Parts: sequence; C-alpha cells; structure tokens
Amino acid sequence: MSTDTELPKEGKYIYGIIRSTGNIEFGPIGIGKRADLVYGICFRDISAIVSNSPIIQYEARRVNMTAHEKVLEAVMEKFTVLPVRFSTISEHDDDSGIKRILEKDYVKFDDMLRKMEGKKELGLKVLAHESAMYEGIIEKYDAIRSMRDKLIHLPVDKTHYQRMKIGEMVAEALKKETQAYKKIILDLLTPVSEDVKINDNYGEMMILNAAFLIRNISEPVFDSAVNQLDEKYGKFMTFKYVGTLPPYNFVNLVINTKGI
Repeated sequence: MSTDTELPKEGKYIYGIIRSTGNIEFGPIGIGKRADLVYGICFRDISAIVSNSPIIQYEARRVNMTAHEKVLEAVMEKFTVLPVRFSTISEHDDDSGIKRILEKDYVKFDDMLRKMEGKKELGLKVLAHESAMYEGIIEKYDAIRSMRDKLIHLPVDKTHYQRMKIGEMVAEALKKETQAYKKIILDLLTPVSEDVKINDNYGEMMILNAAFLIRNISEPVFDSAVNQLDEKYGKFMTFKYVGTLPPYNFVNLVINTKGI
C-alpha cells in the first residue's frame, strides 16, 4: 500500500557568492532545523556558499530569514559576499550543478565581486523626537505660535476649526522640517559613500531610512560624520546606525537554477 508522504528531494540552498578558491567551511549553521554544514563550492576563483536542503519554498518567516542572514554574516567576517535572494535552491543534490551555475554566470559574478570588493553596507534610520520637534516648530514658526497663544485659554468646543487649522499648519511645518533635516544628513554623508539607497519611511516621525555603500577604509570618516550629526541634532532626533550588513540594497542577485 503506497502513501503520498514521500520526503521532498534534496538540493543545494545557495546563500551567496564570494571570491575564494579551495575548500572552505562555515560549520553546521544551514537554514532549517537540520543544522546542515555550510560550505563553498568553487569554480575558478569564485565560490558559491551552500548547504544541503530539501527542495522546498522556505516561508519568509523571521526564523528562516534570520538563519539566512546569519550565514551571510558569518561569511562576511572573512569575505566580500554577493547575497543571493532568499530561498534560492538548486535542484541538484551534488556539487556539479552548482559548478555549472558558476561557470554559466562567471563573468557576471566576477564583475559584481570586483565592484563590491572592499566595501560594506551600513544602515541608518533617523527618527524625530516628537515633543522636541513640535517645540522647535512652535518656536520657529511665528504664525503657528501666535495662533496657539490666542487659543490656549479659550474653550475647545468653540475653537474646533481654529485648532484643526493649527494641526494642519503644524503637519505642514513638520514635513518641511523633516525634509530639511534629511537634506542636511544626506549632504554630509553622501560624499563619503560610494552609493546611497533611500528606502521608504514608516511613520511621520521618521526622517530618513537609508543604506550607504561604504569603502572599508572610509568607515571611520563615515562614523565620525554620523557622530557629528548626533552631537548637533541629538536633541531633535535619534540616529539608529546598523552595520556591517551584506549589500542587500546594492546587489539584487537572482540565480536561475532551472535547467542547469
């Protein structure tokens, strides 16, 4: 009597591409619950970082995304890495299929590694302090302050329209101020970066959500610039500085594993 509970076939999960020759291992840190060995498969002077894996579509849950990222972080301790899209799995269960992928796209991988060599991604999120920002707006914008002072002792129910008007004026001023601060920050940090990716903000109090591609030798200069901004504007905003990251925002590596 047959059942339909066959286990999925085995393949190779691909995490990233590095410049390396010879055998290399990173320990039993593969994605999933099996703790598969993560290792390199080499073609010429580049290697794919892989582990054994069932051929499944991994859900984009925190546990899986974190496992993928932890492998890349371990690789980044010694190598420049081109991160491969999450849940990329070769249907070959031996190294030869991966070597064919590296051979087919060798020129592309080689070129991308040259462009990323000696560089890293640093993330920066800048969040406004709500109370300090609003106080600054009241102090700076005479029309808002004057209208607020006139209404401050009047009944709320009789000044509904005027208070709504103040709210609109404050919202417009906040937008203007956050854009001005964003420009100040980018004007200082962009010249010491190789590239900048501006990501979407979430919430009206976020001033900037950006990734910066930095040369390793420029990191102290970049750090100093962020510290300078924090010292000058720390009253009004928080600088959340994240690094070192795989260059997710500057490398979009999609590997076709079909038919190879």
